Amino acid sequence: MHRPLDENLVVYCAYWGRGYACNPAALHAAARELAPHLRAVFLVEPGREHAVPEDVESAVIGSPRYWKVLARAKYLVNNANFADAVVKRPGSVHLQTQHGTPLKTMGCDQSTYPVVAARSGSFTKLLRRVDRWDYNLSANRHSTEMWERAFPGAYEALEYGYPRNDLYCTADAGAVARARRALGVPQGATAVLYAPTHRDHRTGFETDLDLEAFCAAAGEDVVVLLRAHYFYDHGGRHSSGRVIDVTGHRSTEEVCLAADALVTDYSSIMFDYANLDRPMVVYADDWEVYRETRGVCFDLMECPPGPVARTPEELASLFRDGSYAGARSAALRAVFRERFCQYDDGRAAERVVRRVFLGEPPEALPPVVPLARRVPAPAATLVRS
Repeated sequence: MHRPLDENLVVYCAYWGRGYACNPAALHAAARELAPHLRAVFLVEPGREHAVPEDVESAVIGSPRYWKVLARAKYLVNNANFADAVVKRPGSVHLQTQHGTPLKTMGCDQSTYPVVAARSGSFTKLLRRVDRWDYNLSANRHSTEMWERAFPGAYEALEYGYPRNDLYCTADAGAVARARRALGVPQGATAVLYAPTHRDHRTGFETDLDLEAFCAAAGEDVVVLLRAHYFYDHGGRHSSGRVIDVTGHRSTEEVCLAADALVTDYSSIMFDYANLDRPMVVYADDWEVYRETRGVCFDLMECPPGPVARTPEELASLFRDGSYAGARSAALRAVFRERFCQYDDGRAAERVVRRVFLGEPPEALPPVVPLARRVPAPAATLVRS
């Protein structure tokens, strides 16, 4: 703590050290182009060193080097939170990128939900962590308002969009085709991404949806890309039949690019996937239980991003008759996109790097491109036609 800050050192961390992912990874990639003078170090859990590309410097959490880079870094970037023991030095800049738009309650809003509050730990310690933040990133106005209540603090809200979602506006047909090949999606198949969220009232990952039965009932061209919540990225599941387990794939964004449609329950992936303007279905078989145990910011059943299914039969029927991608689905998605895709225009990472790392004033940054003028990455079905 007696040595000066390294003005050109940035420390990144994603998902408590799970690897090179999410907004921190997207910012790192952008900073390489826009601020090449900066040196970057990614923090990883012991045993997760393989989750960082070989050309990216890393430090193992808890090691002497970990503490050294944390003490010297001018910039500290995280999509969760640094450890309580990390002291914010005068002159250092902490950027909280977040890792999703909130449907479920977060932060201090969890205090009235006993199942969640019991696992969240001390809210006093949470507020101390928030006190370290200089900037807090937001993808839409809804998020800004929820963060202000869930994480009250003196930070500056950056309504710049999520850097990880830039890909949805910049990827071309070739990138979509490569993503599908990398995941093993058969040529000509309709790839349905099934991404259920974590449930605080359950232990471990489980789904009541029989995915093989869904494929059989939904249509002969349907395959499922299964992506469990990152809490359960421990291996042990295997692809079989028409179900491809993509939980271990490093990039959620590449998985989304490969998918023709999304089925989720209450996962925040729906807000990100909406940027692709592709069909979505909400599978809400336990909405009332989730709402009462976890708590939610708004009633998803009143403004879903697409049709809502409450049973496996209803879900399969939506795909079998094509209504998952019909006019009503498109109308629901359009309303959802207007509300939640406000700032994700493909230039979020640039805005953040120029504002936080390069110190440019807000008025010098690229303005957000209106939703109507954005061109999402093409779906594979359009590529085939």
